[in-house]
Amino acid sequence: MGNLTNISLALTDYFLAGDGLDYEVPLDEIPDTTQGRAFFVATIVIAVVLVGIMLVCGVGNCLFIASLARYKQLRNLTNLLIANLAVSDVLVAVVCCPFLLDYYVVKQLSWDHGLLLCASTNYLRTVSLYVSTNALLAIAVDRYMVILHPLKPRMKHQTAYCVILTVWIVPIFISIPSAYMASETTYPHVAGRTHKTFCAQIWPVDQQVYYRSYFLLVFALEFMGPVTVMAVCYIRISRELWFKDVPGFQTEQIRKRLQRRRRTVVVLILVLVAYVLCWAPYYGFALLRDFYPTLISRDRNSLVAFYIIECIAMSNGVINTLSFVSVQNNTKRLKKAGKFPPRLVTFVAAKLVDEGEARTSSLRVTEDADGARPR
Repeated sequence: MGNLTNISLALTDYFLAGDGLDYEVPLDEIPDTTQGRAFFVATIVIAVVLVGIMLVCGVGNCLFIASLARYKQLRNLTNLLIANLAVSDVLVAVVCCPFLLDYYVVKQLSWDHGLLLCASTNYLRTVSLYVSTNALLAIAVDRYMVILHPLKPRMKHQTAYCVILTVWIVPIFISIPSAYMASETTYPHVAGRTHKTFCAQIWPVDQQVYYRSYFLLVFALEFMGPVTVMAVCYIRISRELWFKDVPGFQTEQIRKRLQRRRRTVVVLILVLVAYVLCWAPYYGFALLRDFYPTLISRDRNSLVAFYIIECIAMSNGVINTLSFVSVQNNTKRLKKAGKFPPRLVTFVAAKLVDEGEARTSSLRVTEDADGARPR
């Protein structure tokens, strides 16, 4: 779920990409982050969020993917992208969250699982975040092409699989620094108390420029750029579906189809809004942390605030899962009520199948889900 490094100390010989650092604070002046009511409240919030991720994202997304496979809806590009988004969330929920729960809540910011797992956890969370971002971006572009350019030929199988591969390949490579620079650092948390071991990215001071350049690159490629493109796509789609008159006589079938498209777009827009609301605070705090560290690093509560912001960011996976599962449940109820053809209502993306098959009209009269395939 993201490059969420966890450390609250500063060493004079290193540039630390951590949670709100002041690179010139002596060790004996570092605030004790784990003491006080604020950290206790943060621990409760973190515990609730991590357990929620394990239950909702872990179990919910597994059932979600199984439902897609059961109803043979993985032949559609949008379905494949949503399935990949779900897979990335499952990996974090199953592999990372148990270690994070131990790190944050049980050991109170002390890592006891070795450098390999430290690097692997940071790397997997980063890959998962960027896979989710790229999948949401590809879904938005796919919807844009289907709705605004219905006469253009749809993607072939090979092209669709290349899109899926790109969704994963780019994060796998761009996240390498989060694993390569990961390190365990042990220091006396407070005089007379047990040492704590922090798991974080540690960049040497002479590489500070490289780190900041890397952060800005990631910020542009995996947040600002995708959010801007998605916003433009959904604005254009909304104008097409809500503010443009459909030529010709509108039958009941055409009106229902238009309503289904609108409901699908509304869900995707809400998913985008949730993504921005969850991750914008994290990236904003990270910009202050890495470019203006003296503004936030000397206050103990500012570090606690970052843990809360981190939890808000991680909860985005839960919101995505609940959004898609709730739509799936609604379509199943409509299926039982007999309002739509069974094959069109098994899953939220099933409502998108017929859109991609249009060849002569953006609102064709006949609808057939049997021809669903990657576009």
